[in-house]
Amino acid sequence: MRFFSALLILLATPAQAEELTVVTWGGAYEAAQTTAIFAPFTAQTGIEITTARYDGSLTALKARADAEGWDVIDMLEPTAITACDAGLLAPLDHAALTKAPSDFAPAKLRRCSLPQNVFATVMAYAPDAFPGIKPTSIADFFDTARFPGKRAIRKSPDDILEWALLAEGVPPAQVYDLLSTDRGLRLAFRKLDQIRDHIIWWEDAADPPRILADGRASMASGYNGRFFAAQQAGDPLSVVWHGRIIGYEVWGIAKTTDAPEAARAFLRFATRPETMARLSERIPYGPARQSALPRIGLQPGTGIPMRDHLPNAPQHGPTYLVRDSLWHSHTTNLRQRRFEAWLADNGKGG
Repeated sequence: MRFFSALLILLATPAQAEELTVVTWGGAYEAAQTTAIFAPFTAQTGIEITTARYDGSLTALKARADAEGWDVIDMLEPTAITACDAGLLAPLDHAALTKAPSDFAPAKLRRCSLPQNVFATVMAYAPDAFPGIKPTSIADFFDTARFPGKRAIRKSPDDILEWALLAEGVPPAQVYDLLSTDRGLRLAFRKLDQIRDHIIWWEDAADPPRILADGRASMASGYNGRFFAAQQAGDPLSVVWHGRIIGYEVWGIAKTTDAPEAARAFLRFATRPETMARLSERIPYGPARQSALPRIGLQPGTGIPMRDHLPNAPQHGPTYLVRDSLWHSHTTNLRQRRFEAWLADNGKGG
């Protein structure tokens, strides 16, 4: 019995002397991860975690992963697919990481990634900017005549092209088919032309709430959890759920890691239902596992029922788009070229 007890301890703490560098996004999101995932993982395993921040790009992964000793990376699913194809991530043995793969459906267990949470890109606005009629739809984001002011947008073709077509009245089910054509891309960029002179670009996910709070823009694109955290901190901003784009965030392991076993132990811990629910109680990103949903309760300290604030809560309305991760990963270079050409057009880009 003593032998088996000792064996179980060894299996539960595979790399007690090791440390991990976990790469994430900073801000309120990282603060929630620290409480819900990082600190409990260290308490259970003895493995210390150091965090690094990045902008989510493949460029950063290529330039920094080996030099900075990245082990585990928090990624958007399309980027993880591309990074996996490029040999930048380690392939995963999902059978060794989870005994319940069907619990992740409809999320996909892809070759180099394990789903962790569901988020949404949403629009938010500063209520003071619109004392009368308030924005209610994604079309209002492009209507600077009716709703004047600057628009803060991530400097990327991601999501804004989908929003452009939704604002033109394209049904969500047809958006990716249309964006796969030259006609669809031209239509999207023509819509973006309408707000070209009103755009403030952001690259740090923590920026949109700050830009709204200091009055540099009247509307912004951003992630629902960041806006929720800003609201809880007292920032007067409102979120519009119409046209939200729902995506998956995943964990991946850097191909260059020198602590693969500790990294796999982290993934097993981070994707437990109880761990996922603990994160969702602190920031409203939905868990990627079905069994985690009923575990989500009230936010510690405020008593807010967090399930009501998840991107897929039914009260947010039926007009939303689920991001096609494969489409995104397969069109990255094309979209980026077209986007950069649009930015440079008339010398007004950037």
